[in-house]
Amino acid sequence: MPIKGVLFDFSGTLFRIESVRSWLGAALAERGVSVDEADFERYVRELEAAGALPGGLPPQRVPGGLAEAWASRDESAHRHRAAYTGLARQVALPDPGLYDALYDRHRTPPAWCPYPDAAEVLGALREHGVRVGVVSNIGWDLRPVFRAHGLDAFVDAYVLSFEHGIQKPDARLFHTACTLLGQHPTDVVMVGDDRHADAGAAALGCEVRYVEHAPVHERPDALRELGLVPEVA
Repeated sequence: MPIKGVLFDFSGTLFRIESVRSWLGAALAERGVSVDEADFERYVRELEAAGALPGGLPPQRVPGGLAEAWASRDESAHRHRAAYTGLARQVALPDPGLYDALYDRHRTPPAWCPYPDAAEVLGALREHGVRVGVVSNIGWDLRPVFRAHGLDAFVDAYVLSFEHGIQKPDARLFHTACTLLGQHPTDVVMVGDDRHADAGAAALGCEVRYVEHAPVHERPDALRELGLVPEVA
């Protein structure tokens, strides 16, 4: 059967977050804080181990006091901020304002880079009349990121967990997305990088296809290779 709709995850699927090094450097510059090279490298290592960068590596350990916020972090903007700033606060940074500055930085368009084939694949889907939705576990509005990178014109609907108070793999998010696209789930493909969260779409009858959550330069054509439309198969 022809594909009538495609749902995409955001982080690790269509876009990739910047490195911890770039993230920290931008926040330090924004706050006007200077640190020596040795301290900078130590902060990078510790923030990465803490899992403090949303969209980056998961935490090696979630402190007990953050367990509840972490488990439900994508259900509200407040929990998302509390979880990630809480993880960042496990690292003793030189300026207390950096924790919020880091969180705010990751929500900006410059912190994100689309995968090389994202625009090509989304554009081809639009040309073929295939409806496109974005279904993301997230605690903030990612629409400005799509607009800034020129991809918003290809997206028909956004279903963001924090706006619905539930997170993937809850099938209700995928059902909402299919409804907004006006398509039956069996005519829709879900594309993601998380084999737990994104697999929730299968409960509705969607086919699920996966890409690897790899750095942008290591994954130039994974979306193209999914064969979502003949011209980019």
